[in-house]
Amino acid sequence: MAKQAPIDDVSIGGEMIRLGQFLKFAGLLDSGGMVKEVIADGAVMVNGEVELRRGRQLAVGDVVGFDGRRARVCP
Repeated sequence: MAKQAPIDDVSIGGEMIRLGQFLKFAGLLDSGGMVKEVIADGAVMVNGEVELRRGRQLAVGDVVGFDGRRARVCP
């Protein structure tokens, strides 16, 4: 069984953030173009499931995974 990556807590300073914004804010990706591409390719997970909507609203406690890294939305 593969070991899961540790989860980094990322404070967003509020209650909600869109997935595309969070990927950049958390440092998982550098640009909006890259965000759009990797989400469309099905490479981003939210709470363990593939997410294809860049505008998905994330709430505190959601865990986003990409490229072997994971980040949790914190207030």
